Amino acid sequence: MSEFIVSARKYRPTAWESVIGQRAITETLVNAINTNKLAHAYLFCGPRGVGKTTCARIFAKTINMEDGKELNEHAFNVFELDAASNNSVDDIRQLTDQVRIPPQHGTYKVYIIDEVHMLSSNAFNAFLKTLEEPPPHAIFILATTEKHKIIPTILSRCQIFDFNRIQASDIANHLQSIAEKEEISTEPKALALIAQKADGALRDALSMFDQLASFTGKNLTYASVLESLNILDYDYYFKITDICIENQIPSALMSLNEVLNKGFDGRHFINGLAAHFRDLLVSKDQSTITLLDAAEDLKQQYLDQSTLTPNGFLLKGIELLNKTDLSYKASKNKRLLVELALMQLCSITSVDEKKKDQPLAGQK
Repeated sequence: MSEFIVSARKYRPTAWESVIGQRAITETLVNAINTNKLAHAYLFCGPRGVGKTTCARIFAKTINMEDGKELNEHAFNVFELDAASNNSVDDIRQLTDQVRIPPQHGTYKVYIIDEVHMLSSNAFNAFLKTLEEPPPHAIFILATTEKHKIIPTILSRCQIFDFNRIQASDIANHLQSIAEKEEISTEPKALALIAQKADGALRDALSMFDQLASFTGKNLTYASVLESLNILDYDYYFKITDICIENQIPSALMSLNEVLNKGFDGRHFINGLAAHFRDLLVSKDQSTITLLDAAEDLKQQYLDQSTLTPNGFLLKGIELLNKTDLSYKASKNKRLLVELALMQLCSITSVDEKKKDQPLAGQK
């Protein structure tokens, strides 16, 4: 039996053109390499799973090429340090001692320090002088998910690159290409759902993809993804929105009961409904529709329902659901709290209609 390799490792980018969703950063780094304008220290910051360490490794490999050819793998002058477990002054002193030794092969020695914000304050101070004036053969690449925890004196010594969350459409397309290589049958809605659940982290999406491929026997359907990831089907939000507009309180309560019986938490439901209202709002105008991160067939559903949903209802609904979310933790009867929110949602349009029907003061 051949050894299984998780997709996050098997399909980790090894060249600039295969990096997903960070085009501005990769082009800047490529231009810096081509024009030989390399800084001595870089800071890669951004959410988890968006390609910080991957880009650091590609960068290290590229600057050590000779005549356009890669050196043998064992000759790469790349040293990786996990600051989460090597965060003391002694660890940094050991690193700074190594920096002085020039490379035996290639041009540069590259030091990649992951989770650099985990270094102690004393370790940061011990690192300052070396980071400011390293030998010409040394380049530091610091990676972090929490830029705000890094002291300003470190930030001032680095070129800073902010990595973005990867768009759900880019993640879905990447998953589709992997599915084709692995001979896994998929549904576009299923991949779009995985991409949205990953929240911009490609590594998380690949981990879920592997798990679901095993769960479904290489047949990824929308229903199987909903079941495995415990996600509430969008159809519930569309249905409940229609119910609330039509002021059908009994139907709203029965729909909530159905959701709760499926094992979903009340807070999960109200947050999902608030997000659904937000998506309906951005679907109302061509200038904001690009903010809607959904599959193409789902976008059409949002466009159709947004034309039937008043702006006032959506704005009041989001405000009400947000207040319910804030009160949820302290509530002793959480189900009643969510039911009250639904009943109030169902009353918004009826109250607005009554106000329109009332005569103005002085009129008969």
